[in-house]
Amino acid sequence: MITAVRGVLEAVGPEWAIVGVGGLSLRIFAPTTTLNALPPIGQTIHLHTYFQVREDALALYGFQSPDDLAFFEQLIAVSGVGPKLALAMLSSASSDTLRAAIASEKAENLTKIPGIGRKLAGRLILELRGKIVSPEQGPPPVEAIPDVDVIEALVGLGYTPADAQAAIRSLGPNPPAELEERIRQALRYFART
Repeated sequence: MITAVRGVLEAVGPEWAIVGVGGLSLRIFAPTTTLNALPPIGQTIHLHTYFQVREDALALYGFQSPDDLAFFEQLIAVSGVGPKLALAMLSSASSDTLRAAIASEKAENLTKIPGIGRKLAGRLILELRGKIVSPEQGPPPVEAIPDVDVIEALVGLGYTPADAQAAIRSLGPNPPAELEERIRQALRYFART
């Protein structure tokens, strides 16, 4: 696996940079934040990379810092987010801005990014909550995530993750054992509000 590339910058395009390494020229896809920070052509650069191997293609994605690379890897681990969409997200907003939107569960901030609808924004928040720390938040409190299956069902119906958690809290300390009944009772919470 290729974890980093150090070489001479040969060219820069709208979504990529070509880096000469040991007689080879590598095309490395990168977010605009990384591309805008590159030195002039002919200078030596160092990028932290993610190497994607697919049946029909090989692709290399580069980032300025290990932190940006780690965040990219968290994004592509979410169902429905591939490398190209994750790159578009990191090109549209800084990783700190995206982390803050996910950590604070602000789906409306995520839906401003092209390619991110309300459903995908909810999934990003649901799957990355607790794993992403907003820079101003510090580490998240340690607490159990209540009934993930019910949250996923409610988010799939269009409710926000925060609303879904409120509905789950309304079930009380002894919720029914059957998933369908827990979902039914959670939906009753929305009927009352």
